Amino acid sequence: MPDMPPAEVEITTDLARRLLTDQFPELATAFLHTVANGWDNVMIRAGEHFVLRLPRRAAAVDLVRHEQLSLPAIRRLVRVPVPSPRLAGEPTDYYPWPWSVLRWLPGHPAIGQAVAARWFWAAGLADFLADLHVPAPDWAPPNPVRGVPLAARDAAVTRRLASGHVPRSDELSALWRTLLAAPVHAGPPVWLHGDLHPLNLLVERGRLSAVVDFGDVTSGDPATDLATAWLTFDGAGRAEFVVRYSLRTGVDDAVWARARGWALVLATALAEHSDDNAELAAIGTHAITELLDAPDANLAR
Repeated sequence: MPDMPPAEVEITTDLARRLLTDQFPELATAFLHTVANGWDNVMIRAGEHFVLRLPRRAAAVDLVRHEQLSLPAIRRLVRVPVPSPRLAGEPTDYYPWPWSVLRWLPGHPAIGQAVAARWFWAAGLADFLADLHVPAPDWAPPNPVRGVPLAARDAAVTRRLASGHVPRSDELSALWRTLLAAPVHAGPPVWLHGDLHPLNLLVERGRLSAVVDFGDVTSGDPATDLATAWLTFDGAGRAEFVVRYSLRTGVDDAVWARARGWALVLATALAEHSDDNAELAAIGTHAITELLDAPDANLAR
């Protein structure tokens, strides 16, 4: 399978310290260590209270700006902690892009927790999304691959399924054709996290402690975020999540059909491009299994 997108700039703690020394010297003596290296950004913890978020490729530059713009508004909507940008770093002659210093949030990525144990906070995540999914302002960041009608992702999904890199592609193709028929989102565009999966959900003492990585933040169809029902949970957790969100928001079955479609969109992307990232690959594999083999899978057939 293809690997993650390659880094266009090597992000190291030495680079981070140089940036801090030049721009935020009050943090330059903090102990630095890399805590995450994703598709778009590298996270480097600075001491006890802060973390640097540095793009590793040009495509992520707008994502940093979108977080800096949107997170102050989102923090006022939700009760679960989300990142708080404290300082906005500027490009230099040795690092070409903007970057952020954020408050460190406690917890560990939910990918490290047994899937069966996640049902314990499934309702809490549903409450977080019910709070978040309110009409977004006109200035919410655009994102052409999140929040849009499923039909807008048809070409990309069809290409992935024909690539030979996605397992069970025939079964997924049949399911995709069914889900594409779901009615489109008819309400106002709502705030979206845009990339809600177990690496972006933090847990502490078995509970949801924070939601992080708002690089894909945008507005649009809430079904995009609701795809986490298949990316994050098993059948029991998903049932808890679906019931709680539905009670809070009154959504209909069409939203959940589109959410299943978005789970397929994201799972196929992870399956195609995460050969060198075992955690992202595992999320894609889990979602494909839940879409095709879980007891509730037949509901979409």
